[in-house]
Amino acid sequence: MMRIECPWCGSRSEDEFVCGGQSHIARPDPSVASDDEWAAYLYQRDNPKGLHHERWLHRFGCGQWFNVVRDTVSHELLAVYPMTAPKPELPDTSGGEA
Repeated sequence: MMRIECPWCGSRSEDEFVCGGQSHIARPDPSVASDDEWAAYLYQRDNPKGLHHERWLHRFGCGQWFNVVRDTVSHELLAVYPMTAPKPELPDTSGGEA
């Protein structure tokens, strides 16, 4: 079971939270977006092995949304930050060579 550090309530069990999926997805401009752009926005999401930026809701707590950076292999949470904040700079932990 994961422990999630709510920015407002502190460390809580993952049972209190709901994952809202990938974060930092830019909504297309409705006045100019094509059907393909809308389909990509609505349905296509990253599914990485490694670091993933996600949004979470503290559903059975304060009711606030926030972002996390989670390693999808170990489930370790590497960062927790507000919805309006940019992606945090994190060291590359992939171990791969450029």
